[in-house]
Amino acid sequence: MQHVTAFSRPQTVPAVPAGRSRPNLWILNSWRDLILYVATPLLILPVFALAQSRWSPQDIYLFVAAFGAMGHHLPGMIRAYGDRALFERFRWRFILAPLFLLVTCIAFYWWDLKGIILVVFFWGVWHGMMQTYGFCRIYDAKTGSFAGLNRRLDFWLCAIWFAAAVVLSPMRMTDTLDALYSSGGPFIQPWILHAMQRGFVFLALAVSILFVANFVWMSTRAKRPNPVKLVLLITSISFWWYCNNLVSNLLVGIALFEVFHDVQYLSLVWIYNRNRVEKDQNIGGFMRFIFRRSGSLVGLYLGLIFAYGSLAYFNSQLQIETIKRVLTGVVSASTLLHFYYDGFIWKVRESSTRQALGLSGGTAEVSPHGIFHGWVLHGAKWVAAFVVPLGALWIWQVHSSVPALQRTAWIVQDLPVGARQHYEYAKSLYHAGQLDAAAHELDAT
Repeated sequence: MQHVTAFSRPQTVPAVPAGRSRPNLWILNSWRDLILYVATPLLILPVFALAQSRWSPQDIYLFVAAFGAMGHHLPGMIRAYGDRALFERFRWRFILAPLFLLVTCIAFYWWDLKGIILVVFFWGVWHGMMQTYGFCRIYDAKTGSFAGLNRRLDFWLCAIWFAAAVVLSPMRMTDTLDALYSSGGPFIQPWILHAMQRGFVFLALAVSILFVANFVWMSTRAKRPNPVKLVLLITSISFWWYCNNLVSNLLVGIALFEVFHDVQYLSLVWIYNRNRVEKDQNIGGFMRFIFRRSGSLVGLYLGLIFAYGSLAYFNSQLQIETIKRVLTGVVSASTLLHFYYDGFIWKVRESSTRQALGLSGGTAEVSPHGIFHGWVLHGAKWVAAFVVPLGALWIWQVHSSVPALQRTAWIVQDLPVGARQHYEYAKSLYHAGQLDAAAHELDAT
């Protein structure tokens, strides 16, 4: 309360509440966030439309897959091996994982085992989904919204919609089923696949309703969710759906979302590492050199990314089969390492990560000490999510190889709508000498 003594007798009036500062909703600022993180697809689409008028979908995909998809692995590698404190925390992961994945990937490509393709694909979808989820958590942290229900709904909304876009995409499912059946995998009955598709649609709608209801309810409370997060989810999920289901050429769709993913990742990692270098004097060497405030170093940063990605481009042009298989294994190992490292070196809940992103709060860094937490538990996750599925696919392909004619017939049964699978089945029939059946399948396209 305060007293007012102007032209009247002193009287007591309510104190004027102090103005509460509005939270900063953005990671950088409004226009930079819109360009780099939120509305990026609106800028990518016209660029790709122009590119398609000059280059083929295969050329566009090759360029993006090499210089974008593989190139953007490098910044995470620089942090993994250039951040001394991080390397000390996860020393054995950074030493053993490259050796294990390099040997595994080269072996699978050397013997033409298709299981590694499925593992890379599924882990890639998970990785893309988790990046969107991570941005959701960053934006909510900007407004101090840390409710557990918000976090869980963010995760499930991203996970189900990303998965649904793949399951409901005839082009994606054609490739996925072909890789599964090429690995000797069992035939998936059409009714099972269709039930799974309907189930994903139901779950996506149900989780969306829960998410919107929770978002509206939480918006009336003090720590309300960041509205920018909602826009990010709409653009990211819509663009992912567009790239998987609405583009006429799947290669273009993959390239489109890859560019979106890379722009988000490369810009955020640059900002993060630059802040770490400025705030942590223990970071030295090449990491301190490359992540300083300098326009020329941004150019060097992008140049190194292109140089790293050139390995994939060189591999695509290689004609020597044995070397090509080895290099393809190296590229796949780099991809899996990128997925793996990003799963634990960028945890938004840790205080050190938040500080570098300009966020407050967070939990203390936890090093994987002890036999159980450090090795047994982490190793069990690797066995369950990587070794067992990949081992099963390897055994299936070696002992239960499925002929091309049978594989393509199964795919047509599973996915009767779509020209591509009928065309591939017609080719298999033609090579098997069943010309009338092949002509009938071509008519179905």
